[in-house]
Amino acid sequence: MNSMDSIRDELRSHIGKTAILKANKGRKKIVTKKGVIDAVYPSIFVVELLGHEQAGRKISFTYSDVLTETVQITVIDDETIKEQDAIIS
Repeated sequence: MNSMDSIRDELRSHIGKTAILKANKGRKKIVTKKGVIDAVYPSIFVVELLGHEQAGRKISFTYSDVLTETVQITVIDDETIKEQDAIIS
């Protein structure tokens, strides 16, 4: 099992859970979003964004994004969600 498979398996175990995503968009621009891990496919995974402006919007990432740390994912539990709501818009 290689690194991509382990990332996929780890994300598969967290489907339906809330996560904080930090995406490096280049030129020192980092975007932070909160969403629910919606689906895991062989090459990509999908996150449904939360928040009043982005509710229902889905974004996808590749496992290589996680491997190269272009995207960082933090799966959070219910207690952490309440704390993070004040931080993330």
